[in-house]
Amino acid sequence: MTTYHGTTIIAVRKNGRVALGGDGQVSIGDSVVKARASKVRTLKGGKVLAGFAGSVADAISLYEKFEEKLDRHPGNLPRAAVELAKDWRSDRVLRRLEALLVVTDLEHTFLLSGGGELIEPDDGILAVGSGGNFALAAARALLPDERLGARDIVQRSLEIAADICVFTNRHLTILEL
Repeated sequence: MTTYHGTTIIAVRKNGRVALGGDGQVSIGDSVVKARASKVRTLKGGKVLAGFAGSVADAISLYEKFEEKLDRHPGNLPRAAVELAKDWRSDRVLRRLEALLVVTDLEHTFLLSGGGELIEPDDGILAVGSGGNFALAAARALLPDERLGARDIVQRSLEIAADICVFTNRHLTILEL
């Protein structure tokens, strides 16, 4: 699977809640060109959260395609995710899109890619991007702390990733269901 530089996206599921967050840094090469981008958003009237790592233009195309799948399969995130993954892998135009998409609702969290990956994590934590492994490790360490909710874990994990990864900053956008 491709690793994308320039972002960190993480989803955490805990105690019936799910949070999805991302940093705001956009980099081209080794230069920061934007510090306050929003790489996560709500879809379907706030019932689905989505975030991306990779090309912004490609991610916008993927958001649109994914919303079409959600319209065709209302309330069925797994089915919509499978249909997008199939199209993404088989369509010649979509296959060229360079991004990873994380989508979540109150029941499921998925990672989708153009290589045909459709992954649902076992532990309810999913992270992508250049700081993804740092955020993932932090979230797994923080998950057992009963004082922390999903949103708190996402925030702390992104902050830890920002301390380590030069392509991740502390201008965070965090959404929660």
